[in-house]
Formats: sequence, structure tokens, C-alpha cells
Amino acid sequence: MTIRWQGLRPKFQFGAYNDSEKKTEEYDAQAMKYLSYLLYPLCIGGAGYSLLNVKYKSWYSWLINSFVNGVYAFGFLFMLPQLFVNYKMKSVAHLPWKAFTYKAFNTFIDDIFAFIITMPTSHRLACFRDDVVFLVYLYQRWLYPVDKSRVNEYGESYEEKLKKKKAHRE
Repeated sequence: MTIRWQGLRPKFQFGAYNDSEKKTEEYDAQAMKYLSYLLYPLCIGGAGYSLLNVKYKSWYSWLINSFVNGVYAFGFLFMLPQLFVNYKMKSVAHLPWKAFTYKAFNTFIDDIFAFIITMPTSHRLACFRDDVVFLVYLYQRWLYPVDKSRVNEYGESYEEKLKKKKAHRE
């Protein structure tokens, strides 16, 4: 574990970074920066628009609605950097088929309930934005090769798993 200081804040690092992980972290930070330039004004503008054009019972209901829409928008923001990293590195991290099937099934269930259950339109849109990200990820998985040395979102790489299995067998 190493501690680096960024201004007055300490940054803890567990383990060692290799070049691929540093590059991934750099692209992730770049994606978050660009997306936040887009999303902050949209959230503030959407809250201002709804304040002026939508009738609310109280300031409290407007505030809650604005916060909920912000949560949905930032949920979308936090899903997109993985797509940006995949695009920049021209590869997808190794994702086991069990985890991939679970994500696909979860997305499918969300869509079914978005049609069946009565819910606010913003929540329905939040369910379908997951589908858009999932379809883009499927396209990237088809387009780019699976880089088995790259660490996935669980902090594992396929090559490390094989090395551990071989060491465990011996």
C-alpha cells in the first residue's frame, strides 16, 4: 500500500499499477471529465426548466424531483466511462460469460418491469438508458478482441486466474 498526496488529500493505492492499468485510469478520468462538462449543465438546466414550466405542489416536490433526475443522470454518467475506455484501448476487458449473462438477464428484467409497472417517466427512461449502454457494450464486444491481460471491473484478469489455477494444481 502506498500513500500519495494530491494537494491536501491523501490518495491510497493498493498493489502496484502496470502500464495498462495506468492508461485505463487515465482514460477513465478523461471520460469522467468530458461527461461532467455535459451533465452538470444539463442537470441544472433541466431543474431550471422544470421549475419554470412544470407545476409543482411545493418547493420540496420540485427539489426532490430535481434530485431524482440528477441521480438518474449521474447513474448514466458512471456507466459510460467503461465504454470510453474500451473505445480508446480498442479492446474489452475479459468479462466471464456468467457475469455477462447475469447483466443481460438483469437488463431484460428491468425492461419488462418498466413496461408492466406504473412508474414515473424519468424512471422508465433510466431503465432504457441501461439498454443503450448495454447494446453499445455488446457492439464493442463484437468489434474489439477480448484482452485477457486487462483487468476487468472486478479487479481480476484472465491470465492471472490461469496462473493461480496452475500454481494451485501443482
